[in-house]
Amino acid sequence: MTTLAAKLKEMGIVLPEVSLPAANYVPCMISGTTLYVSGQLPMEGGKPQFIGKVGREFSLEEGQACARLCTINILAHVSKVLGGDLSRISKLIRMGIFVNAPDDFTDHPKVANGASDLMVNLMGDAGKHARFAVGVSGLPFGVAVEVDATFELKA
Repeated sequence: MTTLAAKLKEMGIVLPEVSLPAANYVPCMISGTTLYVSGQLPMEGGKPQFIGKVGREFSLEEGQACARLCTINILAHVSKVLGGDLSRISKLIRMGIFVNAPDDFTDHPKVANGASDLMVNLMGDAGKHARFAVGVSGLPFGVAVEVDATFELKA
């Protein structure tokens, strides 16, 4: 079986340095064998990317790329909290995807696929998860997408 770390390398994905929380919370919390990851933004080089709304400033495909970048940032935080040992992940349980979009935009689930598809491609069946995808009127720093995740860790 291909490990998550090996699959990241195979796909050419390098996990970035993690960004610091923008408010009074922690990026990750482990309780028992559950790892909760706070909502992650499309940060690159410490700066927010994709400023604007999907369906106005950004196309559906750009929204998917934004969700993918948020998910890469989730994995960076997971790697940090697990001391770089991604093999401790048993499976992805749930993802939440918030899409900053105009009122008449209805393709939130398609935007969310940018996050979901990446995780299934990386983890196979262990990456299949429950999720929600909702439209919102705004997100921190005006970004287009925010994604959170919940993982099960090996006991």
